[in-house]
Amino acid sequence: MDAGTGKSDMIPSGDGRDLEVLTGGDPDGFPFLFHGGTPSAAVASAAFDRSAREAGLRLITYSRPGYGASTPWPFPWPRITDDLTDTITILDTLGIDTFVTLGWSGGGPRALACATLLPRRCRAAATLAGIGPADADDLDFTAGMGPENIAEFAAAAAGPQAYDAFLAEPVAGLAQVTGAEVAAQLGGLVTPVDVAALTGEFADWMAATFRAATAQGAIGWREDGLAMMAPWGFDVAEIRVPVSIWQGREDAMVPFSHGTWLAANVPGARAHLYDTEGHISLVNRFDEVLADLRELASLPAAGPT
Repeated sequence: MDAGTGKSDMIPSGDGRDLEVLTGGDPDGFPFLFHGGTPSAAVASAAFDRSAREAGLRLITYSRPGYGASTPWPFPWPRITDDLTDTITILDTLGIDTFVTLGWSGGGPRALACATLLPRRCRAAATLAGIGPADADDLDFTAGMGPENIAEFAAAAAGPQAYDAFLAEPVAGLAQVTGAEVAAQLGGLVTPVDVAALTGEFADWMAATFRAATAQGAIGWREDGLAMMAPWGFDVAEIRVPVSIWQGREDAMVPFSHGTWLAANVPGARAHLYDTEGHISLVNRFDEVLADLRELASLPAAGPT
């Protein structure tokens, strides 16, 4: 994925913060809100932009607090539902009422929050290798994760100070990472199918998102991880809008069990579970995901552009 042509703006949050927002795709298309993973920031991708445009969708994404140029939260221990307030601010500022949404990896809970708590506005949602809740009794949260994630979530569970200290090394590693270095930097978190996908323009885009995500140091990543480990503030069993769950078995970041748990616990979820996909290779199905979102939201199929 090469550098994109999207438009980036700063939007006031209403509580003294600023949010870095990126728009692209079809400017006249149906609004599509993309929640990036952990860590990530709003970095333009020509491939994402083109896919959204061809799907007849207006792409909106943003850097969560502490990532990119977005102001960090002014308080500790944010919850997933705190990010929902920023989502509402962005949608309202852009004049958007109804929308569809997708969350990749750590962005998954944010998409599910939209589906749960904004049922009038959110027409459909999807998670792409989305993480499950750490406090679910019937989900072994770290089982099947690569060693780096097991250590990271243990540090997050130990509290902000321990987590902040743990993140110093990975933040330094990603702050200047290049596309050619991404796979090695991720270590045991990438399976062979993901290593094969981390090449060329896509790897360059991933590296750019990591560099932007760590531009303010560890704070965005730390708050993101703490929010994922804490109770989310909503129950996925209450979702009443259409949802799709996309997950690959060859995923060492967010294990297959997270996808199957979500598929079993989100009412009426449409499961797309693949034996041969990983955490990153699954993004190659982005066009399928967008077409599926349109269908879930009962939007007409996109025509030629």
